[in-house]
Amino acid sequence: MESGRTGAEFPMAYLLGVDTGGTYTDAVVIDEAADRVIASAKSLTTRPDLALGVGRAIDAAIADAGVAPSQIAMVSLSTTLATNALVEGQGGRVALVFIGFDEKELGRAGLMDALHGDPVIRLSGGHGHSGSEAAPFDAAALEEALLALPKGITGFAVAASFATRNPAHEVAARDVIRTVTGGKPVTCSHELSSALGGPKRALTAVLNARLIGLIARLIQACEAHLRQIGVDARLMVVRGDGALVSAALAREKPIETILSGPAASIAGASWLTGESDALVSDIGGTTTDICLLREGRPAIDPQGARVGPYRTMVEAVAMRTWGLGGDSEVHLTAGLEGGLRLGPKRVVPISLLARDHPQVVHKALDMALATGLPSEDGGRFVVPVWNEMPEGLDAREEAIALRLASGPLKLADAVKSRMEGPALARLVSRGQVMMAGVTPSDASHVLGRVDAWDAGAAEKALRLFSLRRKGSGDRVAESAEALAAKIIDQLTRQTVACLLEAAFAEDSLDWADPAGLADHPLTLAGLDRHQGVISLSLNLGVPVIGLGASAPSYYGAVGERLNTRMILPQHAGVANAIGAVVGQVAMHASGTVTSPGPGIFVAHLGAGPKQFADRDQAIEALRQELEADAAGRARLTGVEEIRITSRSDIREVEVEGQPMFIEAAVRVTAQGRPRIAEG
Repeated sequence: MESGRTGAEFPMAYLLGVDTGGTYTDAVVIDEAADRVIASAKSLTTRPDLALGVGRAIDAAIADAGVAPSQIAMVSLSTTLATNALVEGQGGRVALVFIGFDEKELGRAGLMDALHGDPVIRLSGGHGHSGSEAAPFDAAALEEALLALPKGITGFAVAASFATRNPAHEVAARDVIRTVTGGKPVTCSHELSSALGGPKRALTAVLNARLIGLIARLIQACEAHLRQIGVDARLMVVRGDGALVSAALAREKPIETILSGPAASIAGASWLTGESDALVSDIGGTTTDICLLREGRPAIDPQGARVGPYRTMVEAVAMRTWGLGGDSEVHLTAGLEGGLRLGPKRVVPISLLARDHPQVVHKALDMALATGLPSEDGGRFVVPVWNEMPEGLDAREEAIALRLASGPLKLADAVKSRMEGPALARLVSRGQVMMAGVTPSDASHVLGRVDAWDAGAAEKALRLFSLRRKGSGDRVAESAEALAAKIIDQLTRQTVACLLEAAFAEDSLDWADPAGLADHPLTLAGLDRHQGVISLSLNLGVPVIGLGASAPSYYGAVGERLNTRMILPQHAGVANAIGAVVGQVAMHASGTVTSPGPGIFVAHLGAGPKQFADRDQAIEALRQELEADAAGRARLTGVEEIRITSRSDIREVEVEGQPMFIEAAVRVTAQGRPRIAEG
C-alpha cells in the first residue's frame, strides 16, 4: 500500500468516496494521480444515529490508506437510503398543498398511494397553459388549513396547476408555509421538473418532501464527522443520473438521489472492469439494482426514474430495482409445496439483532424452540428506530411505542392484539420501527459463508422457521442447514429472474412482457439446455458484473445458471463508493417557449412569462437564462472549467403549406469536474 508523500516537491491529492446503504456504509480512498484504490473499509449503517457508521467507515479507510485527513481533496457521497425508503414505503410524514386541481386529479399517477393517508390541502388558484392566472391564490385559506394540521408533519409538498408555465402560486404558498410553520421544509414541484403533468409533478414533490429529513441527517452526519477529524474538503453527492451535485442541493432535492447508489455502482463497475457492454447487477441489503452498460455508459430512463411502484419525474439511469437483497424477509408461500419467497421488504437479520441484543433474541428463540412447535410470531422481533419518542402518534401507535421504549421485543410482546397490527404497519412505513426476521444473511451464517454476526442465533431462528408446515402438512425443512440451502437457492432463482427480465427489456427485439418471458417454461428449458425432440439452449449475450459485498457468496451460481461470464471485480463490495468520486458535475436547466396566438411567442422564465414578437428572440432569451442558471449552480459546486451544451426541440405543424409554431423545449447542461485541491 502506498503512503501519501506531502510537501511542495510531491503534492498529493486523495479522493474519499462514501456510500451509505441499508446495511453497510462503505468508504474508499483513491489516489487521484495514480487513479487507483489504495484503501477501503466497511461499517454497519447505524440507525438512528447515522454518524456512527459513517464515521467508522471514513476513519478506517483513511487510516488504512496511511494519509492525513488534510490530504483529502474531495469527498463524494452516494446512498441507497432514499431508494430503499421508497421501495419499502417509508419516510417522513408530509402534507400536500394542491392548488388549482380537481379532486379527481389525486387519483392519477399513483399520488394517493404515495400519500399513505397523509393530509391534502386543496386550494383555488393555479395557471393556464399560457401561464396566465386561472384563479386567484387563496393565502388566507392556506393559513387556516395549516393551523388545523395534525402534529408530526415533517415537510410539505406544493403543486399548482401549470406551475412550470408560471410558478407564482407555488412560490406564494411556499412563503406562507414557511411563515406559519416556522420554516419547515417545503418542496415546490416546479423546482423538480419543467415538464407538464400536474399529478406526476405532485407525486415527485411528495416523495421529495418525505425524504428531506432522511437525506439531511445523512449529509449532516457526514459533514460533522469530516469537520471533526480535520477534512476540509468539498462534499459532493451523487445524483440518480450519476452526476455529482453539491451537498446543499442534495438537501433541497433529495428525490434526485434516488438511484444514487446504483448510479454510482455503474460508474464504479465501468472504472473497475473496463467492460463496455454488460449487465451490472448490484445486490445490497434491501435491493438488487440492474442496469445495462452499453459502450461504457448507462442509458438514462426517458420516462423518469421508477422506484418500487412509483414513476417519478426525476432524471436517472435506466435502472431496474427489485426488493431483493441479503436482508430480504423470507416468506413461506401458500399451497401444497409451500415454497419460499424473498422480499420485497428488508428486515433486520436475526444474527445482526442478536449481536446487539443477545439476551432478548436468544431467550425468545430458546423458549419457542422448547415447545417443539413453530412460534406464532415465527422468531420475529420489533426494533425501535428513534432517539426520542415520535410525535403525532395515535393511541394504538403510542401503546406499541411505549412497550418498545426500553428496546427490541419479540413480535408477540410488542403487539398485543390484532387491532394493533395496522398501527405497527404505520410505524414501520414511517421508518420509526423495523421488523427483524429470517433473511439470506442469516442463511449464509448458518452455512458458514459469513461469520460477521451471531451465527448461533441464526441457526436457532432457521431451526424454528423449519418447523413450520407446508400445505401438504410436511415440515418446511428437516434442519436449519437444509432451510439455509433452500433460502440461498431461492435467492439465486429470483436473481436469475431479475437479470432475465432486464435482459429481455433491454434487448433490441423489444420483447413484450419481459417479466413473463423471464419465467416462461421455454426460457427455463433453454437455461436447462433441454435436449429432446426439441433442442433448446439459452444464455445471456453479455457478461454480468456482480457488485455488492455479498456478490461473491451468491453470484457464482447465478452466472452458471445463465450460462454467461460472471465478473466479480476486486473491490466489488465498495463499487458504489468508488463510483461516487469518479463522476462529473452536470447541472441541467430546462424551459419552454409557447405561442398563444399568431405572432406572439412566450418564454416561460423564472420570474414569469415574457412575450416576444419573434420566435428566435424568445428562444434565445430563454436559453440565456437557462445557461446562466446551470452555469451558476455548477460554479457553486466547484467547477471552474465549465462546458455548456444546449438543445432546442421545436415543434411545428404545417397548415396550408406554411409551418405553424407550437412549442419549443430548451435544455441546457453545464458540465465539468469539481476542482480538486492539491497538497
